Amino acid sequence: MTTRRRLAFMGTPDFAVAALDALVAAGHEIAAVYCQPPRQAGRGHKVVPSPVERRATALRLLVRHPAKLSPEDCADFAALRLDAAVVAAYGLLLPQAVLDAPRLGCFNIHASLLPRWRGAAPIERAIMAGDAETGVTIMRMAAGLDTGPMLLQERVSIGADTTATALRAELAALGARLMVDALEQIEHLTGTPQPADGVTYAKKLRREEERIDWRLPAVQIHRQLRALDSWFEAKGERVKLLAAALADGHAAPGTVLDDAPTVACGEGALRLLRLQRPGRGPLDAATFLRGFALPPGTLLPSP
Repeated sequence: MTTRRRLAFMGTPDFAVAALDALVAAGHEIAAVYCQPPRQAGRGHKVVPSPVERRATALRLLVRHPAKLSPEDCADFAALRLDAAVVAAYGLLLPQAVLDAPRLGCFNIHASLLPRWRGAAPIERAIMAGDAETGVTIMRMAAGLDTGPMLLQERVSIGADTTATALRAELAALGARLMVDALEQIEHLTGTPQPADGVTYAKKLRREEERIDWRLPAVQIHRQLRALDSWFEAKGERVKLLAAALADGHAAPGTVLDDAPTVACGEGALRLLRLQRPGRGPLDAATFLRGFALPPGTLLPSP
């Protein structure tokens, strides 16, 4: 039988929704849900609540979304008289007053095998680095960026064609399960300090990283495609490259080699499989080329 805990849940994106659902399904009392404030999104700049806020509202849970955790917010948090707080991609560093408030502490679902890929974008950075595996770490939170002792950890493989979208969904489900397990046995779990060796940081993703640089090796560009919404310039348009395959070929980087189309990279080449023009739907390469020719010899620019 599950030991019912009084919790605060702190998360913002889709990745965190699975954990919120799992905690509710396990019978825990969610005293409050904290998430980032609604943001403007889309062409109309409409203010849109985060995925966690939308889910919490549907579950009729109390939602708070301070832009920062002020002393007043910390006092309100302490007044909840929590057993624990569960954090999953919240987006704010927790002040010491928040870390100290719950009776059992604050616990984070982190989408990497700590201490590798501390920070904001562990899923994308693992794919871009060519890691063969990643996973989820449940940690007791401490001051600092993902530095606390580790309680539970489980690994998953990263395949040659694994995308960030698929990996995010897998890790979200895994993190939800591990957190429910951790809360059930939390008084008996002994935290393991993170080793000093192997620390890496998953820096926040930058818009400019989405543009394809054909001067890079094909393997590296292929990883980028799997991790990010990537694009290249052609005929003055930003063309999204949604899928590609490694191929043979050699020419000046960015040269279209054939009618597939295959494009030469700094090392090797990429066969473009699925593309999208601005304001249009995704198309397979053959259909795309019927309306947007890229004849052999075309040189696609790099940044």
